[in-house]
Amino acid sequence: MGRENLTILDGVDVSLAYGDSLAIVGVSGSGKTTLLGILAGLDLPTSGKVWLDGEELTEMDEEQRAKVRSKVVGFVFQSFQLIESLTALENVMLPGELRGDSTARQDAEEFLDRVGVGDRTKHYPRQLSGGEQQRVAIARAFASRPTVLFADEPTGNLDTATGKLVADLLFDLNQEVGTTLVLVTHDVGLASRCKHRIELTAGKITS
Repeated sequence: MGRENLTILDGVDVSLAYGDSLAIVGVSGSGKTTLLGILAGLDLPTSGKVWLDGEELTEMDEEQRAKVRSKVVGFVFQSFQLIESLTALENVMLPGELRGDSTARQDAEEFLDRVGVGDRTKHYPRQLSGGEQQRVAIARAFASRPTVLFADEPTGNLDTATGKLVADLLFDLNQEVGTTLVLVTHDVGLASRCKHRIELTAGKITS
């Protein structure tokens, strides 16, 4: 910022095995979402290296990183990020269709049913409750059977009961599909269900 350097993350070192689950916790502004974006290849660090599924993201340009993400990464955002002009089914099918998957529709229908909104496939996001939209977002993320799923406050906008349901879905599908989970959360209960947990304070891992 002008002549002043602003350090968002400082000396963060994280390693995860396939099928692991990690909670990233800390107060607002501690660098959690920035770390998530860097681990997923959405952002690049000023220095250091990021490896994802055997690929060094920090040696790639944006197009190359996008190809890796399309193959191995799923996302669940706090704001859902559903496309308003597409139905629930079309939203879940979209990543598979962009990759040219012949089973995109079948996979979308399967996971919408598994997350409990199989009867809402023709509804648009504005016709769904917050909990239903989040379930659609989870179905979209898992329909591609990603190697790693990154979730930013997946229960942050939900009431307690719906939040628990969404958390159960994440961990049930993690166990069944073997997807590695990386969650940014303020939810202590959700964090406690992860195999690993790191706490960030001013961009540094403090526990």
